[in-house]
Amino acid sequence: MEHNRTGIGVSQTFHGRRSLRSATDDFNHGVVLSARPLRSNEVFQVRIDKMVDKWAGSIEIGVTTHNPAYLQLPSTMTNLRSGTWMMTGNGVMHNGTTILDEYGHNLDRLKVSPAQEPGPPDTAGDRLRTEGRRRCFTQRVAGDTVGVVRKDDGSLHFFVNGVAQGPAAWNVPPSVYAVVDLYGQAAQATIMDDMADLPPLPDDVSEGNNQLSPSSPCSVVSANDLRFHRLHGSNAVITNGGRTALRQNCRSEFNDAIVISNRSLRDGELFEIVIQKTVDRWSGSIEAGVTAIRPGELEFPNTMTDIDYDTWMLSGTAIMQDGNTMRNNYGCDLDSLTTGSRIGMMRTATGDLHYYINGVDQGVACSGLPAEKEVFAVIDLYGQCVQVAITSSSGPLDNSLSTCNITEKSFPIHSPVSGVAHRLHSKHGKNVMLQSEGCQAVRGGGYSHGIVFSIKELKSDELFEVKIDEVDERWSGSLHIGLTTLQPADIPCTSLSACLLDLRTKVTWLVTGSEVRRNGTLQKQNYGCSLDRLRVGNRVGVKRCSDDSMHILIDGEDMGPAATAVAKNVYAVVDLYGRVTAVSVVSSTVLDEAEGTKVPSLSSEVCSEEEEEPTPCENEALLVPTAMQFLENHGKNILLSNQNRTATRVSSYNQGLLVTNQPLPQQQLFQVQIDRLNPTWTSSLSLGVIGSCLQRSSFPSTACCLKRSSWLLQRGCVFHNSLKICDNYGPNLDTCPEGTVLGLLVDANSCLHLYVNGMDQGVAAQDIPSPCFPLLDLYGQCEQVTIVTNDVPAVGGDASNPRCQGDMEKADMVDGIKESVCWTPPLEVNPMKTCEYQVLCSRFKELLTLPGQSAPPSPWQVSQPRPLLTLPDGYFSEDPKASLCYCESCHKLRGDEAYYKRGEPPRDYAAPFGWCCFSLRVNPRCDVANTFKKWHMAYHGTSVGALRRTLDQSELVTGSVSIFSAAQTKCDMQSGYSEPEENSAPEREEVKVQLSPTMRYSGLDSFAPKVQFRDPRSLRSHHAQVALQVYVRPGSYKIGAQSLGLSEALDTRFSNSEIEWISKEKGSTLLYGLLIRIE
Repeated sequence: MEHNRTGIGVSQTFHGRRSLRSATDDFNHGVVLSARPLRSNEVFQVRIDKMVDKWAGSIEIGVTTHNPAYLQLPSTMTNLRSGTWMMTGNGVMHNGTTILDEYGHNLDRLKVSPAQEPGPPDTAGDRLRTEGRRRCFTQRVAGDTVGVVRKDDGSLHFFVNGVAQGPAAWNVPPSVYAVVDLYGQAAQATIMDDMADLPPLPDDVSEGNNQLSPSSPCSVVSANDLRFHRLHGSNAVITNGGRTALRQNCRSEFNDAIVISNRSLRDGELFEIVIQKTVDRWSGSIEAGVTAIRPGELEFPNTMTDIDYDTWMLSGTAIMQDGNTMRNNYGCDLDSLTTGSRIGMMRTATGDLHYYINGVDQGVACSGLPAEKEVFAVIDLYGQCVQVAITSSSGPLDNSLSTCNITEKSFPIHSPVSGVAHRLHSKHGKNVMLQSEGCQAVRGGGYSHGIVFSIKELKSDELFEVKIDEVDERWSGSLHIGLTTLQPADIPCTSLSACLLDLRTKVTWLVTGSEVRRNGTLQKQNYGCSLDRLRVGNRVGVKRCSDDSMHILIDGEDMGPAATAVAKNVYAVVDLYGRVTAVSVVSSTVLDEAEGTKVPSLSSEVCSEEEEEPTPCENEALLVPTAMQFLENHGKNILLSNQNRTATRVSSYNQGLLVTNQPLPQQQLFQVQIDRLNPTWTSSLSLGVIGSCLQRSSFPSTACCLKRSSWLLQRGCVFHNSLKICDNYGPNLDTCPEGTVLGLLVDANSCLHLYVNGMDQGVAAQDIPSPCFPLLDLYGQCEQVTIVTNDVPAVGGDASNPRCQGDMEKADMVDGIKESVCWTPPLEVNPMKTCEYQVLCSRFKELLTLPGQSAPPSPWQVSQPRPLLTLPDGYFSEDPKASLCYCESCHKLRGDEAYYKRGEPPRDYAAPFGWCCFSLRVNPRCDVANTFKKWHMAYHGTSVGALRRTLDQSELVTGSVSIFSAAQTKCDMQSGYSEPEENSAPEREEVKVQLSPTMRYSGLDSFAPKVQFRDPRSLRSHHAQVALQVYVRPGSYKIGAQSLGLSEALDTRFSNSEIEWISKEKGSTLLYGLLIRIE
């Protein structure tokens, strides 16, 4: 039976066994969960009863650890980021991330076919079990079925029409609920009871033909701790708990996808993988072997055969050592293997390397592997090979989990309670009392002021765990837990915040309820089990993992990564808030250093790990010349000139890494100018800072491969150690034309800023170490840059005291327009790239425009509206620079403000972010200069069918401006003129024009209905909206409340009570531009 809590669009019948979604108005909000957890080996199966062809996508099925009674149901289950496994299409997703591609039958192709004969009811959901119900239907549907089962070994399997699709995931915890998402085309489904027709699951269908390797002493083991390491090539992706590796962008990239085992192989231990996916685009295929280079010391090359020491590889039929061919015509050819083939490798105790193909030993490949060195298995996903997975035939199970980088731990980890070494710091909230020598904290009064800290910084992968001792049911809310860079010893007790949510003097990551927050800002919802449901005896812990992620554990169960890019030197912090009044520390640690000894700093750790001896760069920072230059050590495709201030990439599209010869002092702006772009390639420059000097280090092919102490700005994202920590930051760097000046600045609070043509884009990252070195990657289109930092202070004045962005803008505002701040490319510069969104909007405008036809001689004198939807191009300004794109990249690149003032008296209006504006010719009878300066700016949403009449009149008038009566236009060329009210007589005196100072209101579907069109170039379908940007005469309109009955505020600057302007005067508006938005 399905649970009675369902998505808002779902209704249930047949005692909760059938679910129906109203599919005519929405494509999601169709989530349904089982009423109880599934038992091991119990199959949950549903039949699709009804489908619609209005939407894309179809039914999705899976399991979740979340109890439906407490889960805040999302619009679709793939939005959940914890405890959820879903089959969608022909892929499998875990916590919203794809872990398997091309798995099983495509659910989007399932159908409902009518059968003329009623037939016997084959399921209890089909039977009419209530007496008196009439069998009045004459046609019965026989729809496809989908099912899911969790086996007792923790593996997850899916069924389509009774056929097992193979294992989809492993280590799935017990007590999971079945989930069905009636998404897209799927409108109705019924639970099926009779599972007798389902075939039994095979004992091991994990990967292809899983025969055991006969000669391997490790073959008898069915599970193991071997995984792929979290460090890998830039194009590789590790999923499925470290068991699966794939090469992303497989049709555009053929290399840079090396993966390596998470630990060294034991003598006689087999490491075996199965090929799960290939493409026929490239030549060559998978390469496999072993290396004595540890993962942390390996600078991942393009291919593993480029390594010239301590590496043995099989490529095709050739055995290669250190990049040189030792032997040809080995007993197998890796280039001939297909999907389902298995490849294994093993080093014997005598130092021989053997390969296994589908379990068959191919003999000794090479001898003399050094016995004193550890060797790691290496797989190069090269050419045709796209995806592989570790098989169950790989080496023995190791009881020690310390060497296993398993991403998802779905099994309990019991914390030791004896010999407790963790303690609480003496600095704490004012309502807290410490007992038992700092091992217990009790909140004495109230519901807040209960913050406590660990006594020292946590080491990497060190768990800090507490047990709830007492709760007070008078209060709501519960314990908060997280990590902070704030040092408790530096804080007076009286200055501690009342609640951990308000602790923002330093960076703090915390979990409250089921939300993850960073300095109080929401980062993630529906994370793990809600802390609000914790009771006496429950344990909750926090740790910072070696991959810079924060994990929360509840009763020993890892809830997965809560936050990424967490700083190294952090303290555990717990807030005894609300119901929780007392906790005790139950975790312990091995004290291998004196109490109070701090973890090494980030920069020193990097240097100690990556370099053989201290680098002189840091100690000699004060002795270097004042002029910034590029370091002589750089990517192999870089050529330096102009006293090492100009860098040029002379070949290929990568190997263009650069760093400066000296660190970047705080408050000093480092700037480079893009000199040359090559449109042959895609993507472009990326830049950032790195916390160590690379004077004697080898450079990877791209900056994405830098895994330690690096912060990188790429496209419109921010990455820390190759992990994305921020999206939609600043302009898209791939769209920067030649002549753009990009800058980096670390402020006094160790925050990194990006400057674009002197415009501060805000904080990109925090906790930047000192010293740090500017880093650039001349990638793709960007071929040459020049340092322009020297003698250039930060924006606003001297570099030692940079003027803040807000002060600069206030001083430079003239009539609401930033004259000296706003940047546009010089006239002599021909940008190599144009905005793709603006080009798409232009193609839609061309569909509405009659090429070569000029506007009527006097459009304001036309007595009858023209029965044409197409718009003469004479209505639009001939100057292309008068049209502006307000997509995210373009408006950030120009440095546009979100709001401006215009008119007398000045009034705010919002910039139309997300739209593209095409400037219109102004009525020559208007006083243009006076209008531009003294009139206010507003927006008016309209339909495509009403555009022609509006432009013919050259102002907003009755019949074309009633945005409340606009009807959606799809393909009827005359639909904009069919309403009788809109065709009222011209002599009607009353004119009612609805406007708004923000497109967040005028751009709603009620005012600007969407139309569907097909792009003639890409042949893809899009939805488009149109609106008008107008000048409106002051005093001719009244400000009123929104009239759509909305409860949520649409714009932070304009309240809902003043977001709509109404004008009843003719001649009070002047059309300025046509706005187009495309989805």
